[in-house]
Amino acid sequence: MNVRKYVEIYTDGACSGNPGPGGWGAVLRYGINEKELSGGEKETTNNRMELTAVIKALRALKEPCEVKLTTDSKYVCDAVNQGWLDSWKSSGWKKADKKPVLNVDLWEELLPLLFKHDVTFCWVKGHAGHKYNERCDRLAVEFYKKLTD
Repeated sequence: MNVRKYVEIYTDGACSGNPGPGGWGAVLRYGINEKELSGGEKETTNNRMELTAVIKALRALKEPCEVKLTTDSKYVCDAVNQGWLDSWKSSGWKKADKKPVLNVDLWEELLPLLFKHDVTFCWVKGHAGHKYNERCDRLAVEFYKKLTD
């Protein structure tokens, strides 16, 4: 039996305007090792950056892992933890109110990563002093500021 590596991931997205220039940040922790990732887009939304951070962080893992993923995005956490993602997919990417789901392209990118890794999503209040959430926020903001310089 293969024992999966346990990795902690912290993610955040930020946007100046919504839509507007945006950035995302992630910190991956494995044992004593930490890796920071960040990126962004000139025209995006906060939710797209939140989702992108999760996708990019999970993609950075070189093998299937057990992951505790902490984010301040209720959008991402609830979509997975409340089963909305499964419902949306099975209903042809329509919400309960029959309106189309936003960011389908990103949700479709996330799904295979959730099958590859054993991911537990944990929500943390944003801008409340959580060390890694604050760090991810700084990475995201620093990146989108570069886009506006």
